[in-house]
Amino acid sequence: MAGDSTSYIKHHLTNLTYGELPTGYERADGTVMSEASWTLAQNGAEAADMGFWAVHVDTLGWSIAIGFMIMFLFRRAAKNANTGVPSGFQNFVEILIEFIDNTVKEAFHGRNPLIAPLALTIFTWVFMMNAMDLIPVDVIPALFGLVFEAAGHDPHHAYMKVVSSTDPNITMGMSLTVFAMMIYYSIKVKGIGGFIGELTLHPFNVKNPVVQALFIPVNFFLEIVGLVAKPISLALRLFGNMYAGEMIFILIALMFPVGLLMASLAGVLQLGWAIFHILVITLQAFIFMMLTIVYLSMAHEDH
Repeated sequence: MAGDSTSYIKHHLTNLTYGELPTGYERADGTVMSEASWTLAQNGAEAADMGFWAVHVDTLGWSIAIGFMIMFLFRRAAKNANTGVPSGFQNFVEILIEFIDNTVKEAFHGRNPLIAPLALTIFTWVFMMNAMDLIPVDVIPALFGLVFEAAGHDPHHAYMKVVSSTDPNITMGMSLTVFAMMIYYSIKVKGIGGFIGELTLHPFNVKNPVVQALFIPVNFFLEIVGLVAKPISLALRLFGNMYAGEMIFILIALMFPVGLLMASLAGVLQLGWAIFHILVITLQAFIFMMLTIVYLSMAHEDH
């Protein structure tokens, strides 16, 4: 049972990975690669051996699909908007946009028309990626396994993670994009000299030029650590919370085959955790959006 449980957990935590395996590589099914080629990994070890350029197909697929779904829904709301009696969905979109707009006005102290649309995109995209965690953990992987088998592949190698925000590649990619925007706007608003001065003349700033010169390495070290920590903490906060939430759903799912009593308890636990998790997925989307606004506001501040 312990072995089955371990395999079950590993299977649910493994991405559908596409990458290159070298010539002579012995695969999980015992076959040997006659030449280097790109293929789907058969287990986590193969995925790791594919290296940096391996692609998590499920993560990219679901995140892109969710992005297109959000664009479709907002476009539909904009096309069907009217000044008369609005539909329920139009009301929801208007409330959401007003909420984001007010949040940006309160937290962002510069002038940039990009920030509000960016905040809206981040909040809705992260929220919808997180919300995939509410789908029972076995439903989509089981359906994908049937499709995978029908296509002539081994269903045991059909990996499918539907919660993109449990993949650190996605959260780090988003946070590095925010980091790049921070650097860009810092240089644009303050100039290259102002940006360098911000890194070398703070937090210790004294009038004596000799003493200030001695503080420059200290200031630079403190500021660069704080600067680099922002995207890392932004990414790991979202990833850690969503990964832990998904793990709890997986552990609860292990209770269902044990017996009727445990299955009944698992159903209650799953419902309770799903209700609580709605707060978690909303809060994590809001925090990611809010910190993005704050970081970009700091980049626009010219001291």
